[in-house]
Amino acid sequence: MGVLNTAMHAQVHQLTSPLALHDQWEHAPWRDLPAQVLAHHMGSRPQPCPEVALKIGYSQRALYLLFRVQDQSVRARARKHQDPVWEDSCVEFFFTPGPNCSLGYFNLEMNCGGTMLFHFQARPRSERTIIPLELCERITTVHSLPPRVMPEITAPLSWTLAYRLPLELLSPYCPVVRPAPGVHWRGNFYKCGDKTSLPHWLTWAPINGPRPDFHRPDAFGSLHFL
Repeated sequence: MGVLNTAMHAQVHQLTSPLALHDQWEHAPWRDLPAQVLAHHMGSRPQPCPEVALKIGYSQRALYLLFRVQDQSVRARARKHQDPVWEDSCVEFFFTPGPNCSLGYFNLEMNCGGTMLFHFQARPRSERTIIPLELCERITTVHSLPPRVMPEITAPLSWTLAYRLPLELLSPYCPVVRPAPGVHWRGNFYKCGDKTSLPHWLTWAPINGPRPDFHRPDAFGSLHFL
C-alpha cells in the first residue's frame, strides 16, 4: 500500500433521496454536493487548457458521478465499450474500494459520448481484468453530447457526463468496503484527450513523474464518505 496522499481528500455525501440520474449541475441533488476541481496536470499544459470539475455522491447501492468540462478540442470516435476512449475527450475515475491500494484498483474511463473502458488492475498495468460487456452496460450514463463526435469540435464547448456505478459490480474482483459514514476509499480523477488537437492529461490529486501516467495508485487521494 502506498503512502496515503493526505494532501487531497474529497467528501462524498450520502444521498438522502433516490437520484434520478441527470446531467444538470445546478439541479437537486447535484447542486447540494461539493465540487472537486482538476487543477493539476501531467506533461505540457495545453493552451487553452480544459476546465474540469466533478461531483460525487453515494447511496447504499451505487456511486453517482457528474463531470462538467469546459473544452476546446472535443471528439468521440470510440465505437464500443472497451475501445481506446482515452484517445477521445475523456474523463476517468481510478479507485480502490477501500483504504488499501495493494488489493488492486479499478479504472473507469468514459468519453464525452458515454462510451467506456472499465478494467480492474491487480497491479499497475499488469494482471489486468477486462470487465465484461454485460456489466459495463449496467452502468447508467447521461451525457450532453451524442455518442460520436466527428469531426472534432474546436470551438469552445461545455459538456457534461453523469453515471451511476452499481457497487455490486465491484465485489467479484476485490474486497469492497461498503460506503458508509467514516469509511474512506483511495482514488483519483482525470481528464485526457490523447489524440485530440490539444492533448492534455489533467488530474485531481497531483502526480509526479517524467511523463503522463494515470496508473499511479501511490498518488491516489482519499475519498471520505459522510
